[in-house]
Amino acid sequence: MKFINILTLILVIVGGLNWGLVGLFGFDLVAAIFGAGSGLAQIVYVLVGLSAAWQVIPLLSAMSSGEFAARQNQ
Repeated sequence: MKFINILTLILVIVGGLNWGLVGLFGFDLVAAIFGAGSGLAQIVYVLVGLSAAWQVIPLLSAMSSGEFAARQNQ
């Protein structure tokens, strides 16, 4: 797996866990670490969003190669 795919996947996981904390407990870990509305928090949010967009590429690639269909038949 390419380094960029691993990095973006980690950021997407971090973002998902953060949203889970927000949904369950109303606690934004990114804002707690970097400060609510701070420039660093904004950068983290943008990087997580861009990472999610980047992860669409491997998803579409797997779908077009028939990888999903092959695994469902096993």
